[in-house]
Amino acid sequence: MAADNPRGAMFRVILPNQHSRVTNAELFFDLVFVFAITQVSHTLLHHFTPLGAVHVAVLFLAVWWVWVYTAWVTNWLDPELTPVRILIFLMMLGGLVLSTTIPTAFEGRGLWFAIAYATMQVGRTAFWMFATPRHRTAVRHNAIRILTWLSVSAIFWILGGLAHDEARLWFWIVALTIEYISPAVRFWVPKLGFSSVEAWAVEGGHMAERCSLFVIIALGEAVVVNGATFAELDWTADNILAFVSALVGSIAMWWVYFHKGAEAGAERISKSAESGRLARLAYTYLHMPIVAGIILTAVSDELVLKHPFGQSDIRIIVSTIGGPLLFLVGTILFKHAIRGFLQLSHGIGIIALAALSWFAAELSPLWLSVAATVIMIVVAVWESVSLGSTPEEAEEHQSTDRGSA
Repeated sequence: MAADNPRGAMFRVILPNQHSRVTNAELFFDLVFVFAITQVSHTLLHHFTPLGAVHVAVLFLAVWWVWVYTAWVTNWLDPELTPVRILIFLMMLGGLVLSTTIPTAFEGRGLWFAIAYATMQVGRTAFWMFATPRHRTAVRHNAIRILTWLSVSAIFWILGGLAHDEARLWFWIVALTIEYISPAVRFWVPKLGFSSVEAWAVEGGHMAERCSLFVIIALGEAVVVNGATFAELDWTADNILAFVSALVGSIAMWWVYFHKGAEAGAERISKSAESGRLARLAYTYLHMPIVAGIILTAVSDELVLKHPFGQSDIRIIVSTIGGPLLFLVGTILFKHAIRGFLQLSHGIGIIALAALSWFAAELSPLWLSVAATVIMIVVAVWESVSLGSTPEEAEEHQSTDRGSA
């Protein structure tokens, strides 16, 4: 029974040799972030300037951070219990307010964005702190540390919401900096000092599945946008080719992430003696460029579908090459964290995309998209072949690939 759980009445019961499953309440919560990702990509599409890109980057970092922090807390707490479910539903309300204000966060609804974000971060962490029994001193102190850091950053979020123009941007950059460096410095606070690695321990299979599902959210948003855009166009040969290129590019990204990496990551973190440390690096920080790359690629797909002809402008070049490039940088670092070596196929893909940028201005958006998709296909096929199809083959090829890298 929950009341007899030594970890705390509202904490998940961890059973030996069993993964904690992702609950329906967590999946329901994620639906809000399908909307949030759509809002981020559409905001970038309509404000694709240097300043607009900075604004969208700030908004994306906020969206990712509030989601991943919630994934950590629901890794510890049990969403099947009514109080935790109510917390999740309240977080959904905050997430909807956050999402709806994204397009105008640097205009008229900045304060609403800041209030929603700060309330979600501080409120969820406070709930976790009060749900932690007093005898679990290390975990309780960890909650106090995190709550302290988030409370400080909340001040800058609200100040930014009250400010305007450039001042708002700088306040929010300070707030994000505070939040993003806090795990790296182990949430140090006076008197309590640094948090311990033991206090960060997670159920690895659950954390890996949660982040994999967020990658699916991002890929799904890209597919939906591509389909909706294609449905509004005349079905010419060029438009069909652009649509197929976009879809195949999404499939290639799925293959690169899921065919070998996602399962290997789940197994590695499940067996790790320092699951919290690995979750912080591989899933909290390194999944961020993976998701960002998918979102940027989705922007490229919509631009190419609507404007497949002529020369590629800076927006198309940055999104068409930058999206897969950012995705591959994230995946190569993620797989390095779980495998201990750099994947040669990913490194060659990064180099090929960088080389493509030299010729990008000479290509039409359609053929630039096709070229980027071909590179992603090569990376996916190369990795699948190099790592083999059986555990024995994988071990043999890993040794070879490690030496090559």
